[in-house]
Amino acid sequence: MTAIEWGANQMIALYMAVGFVVAVALVYLVMRKTVRTRVRTEREIRDDTDINDWLVVFDWSRKVLYLPTIAASLVACLVMLIWRVSDPAGSADALVPRVVGGIWFAVFFLNFLVEEFEISIKIVVILALCALALGLWLYLAEWFGAFFGFFGRVSIAISAAGYLLVALLGLLAVAVSWIKGLYYYVVFTPNYMNIQWGPTESGDHISREDYNTHVDTEDVLERLMGFGRIVIIFKDQKRPPMTLLVWRIGGRAQLLEKVRGKFAIDLHPQGHGQPAAGSAATLATGTDEPHEEPSGRQDP
Repeated sequence: MTAIEWGANQMIALYMAVGFVVAVALVYLVMRKTVRTRVRTEREIRDDTDINDWLVVFDWSRKVLYLPTIAASLVACLVMLIWRVSDPAGSADALVPRVVGGIWFAVFFLNFLVEEFEISIKIVVILALCALALGLWLYLAEWFGAFFGFFGRVSIAISAAGYLLVALLGLLAVAVSWIKGLYYYVVFTPNYMNIQWGPTESGDHISREDYNTHVDTEDVLERLMGFGRIVIIFKDQKRPPMTLLVWRIGGRAQLLEKVRGKFAIDLHPQGHGQPAAGSAATLATGTDEPHEEPSGRQDP
């Protein structure tokens, strides 16, 4: 039986890993009542009977727009593994790797356009007309086959490990954005907006009269992926607007409109038959009927 060498490099690595786990556990035990995450805030607002309409959102990183490329990388990795098992002697210049690589590159290129440029409906129509005009000109000049044959000679072959690495890097970027959103987020309620910018109670409370909101969904490709922007414009001109990239923008926009269209008024007892102290009614703009059913939503 081999004796354990407590000073070996492997044991030192084990000590470091155990120490890191213990340090994380201690930080969690000390900070668990101090840390104010988005999930905790959502739970507190949901349990508050005085707030019926609310919305919690955070700013996704633009790298989340590469989700189609991440999905395509995982599928390509699986296809390459199946091909390698079925044909162990297959060359990287074979038809399957080149076809898979070409499809993957097309998805990546479209994702690059979505992430890099803001493409409105007008630009989509112009690009479509230009493509039709180019195709007609190539056909009349008898260069149609040669033009697309050039792209057919472009060979892109990536191994299964390469596709997997691309997918893991993309998922890491998305996970980092989501974790950041646990501590940097915005809460909309009928009376105020809270901008949280830290793991503790650090943040700004802004009255409903001191800001305005604008929903931007002009980027067609982003909208097709379910994303859009909520722009917060402050009454203080010295403060620049805040832009949030939000997922499921359709439902978020409806909830934001509902929240901004209401305001809450505390009803304090003035005599017999009035509500108890601390109760509140949420009034819709232009109506005297209280809204009772909660409709708050949050980002995943």
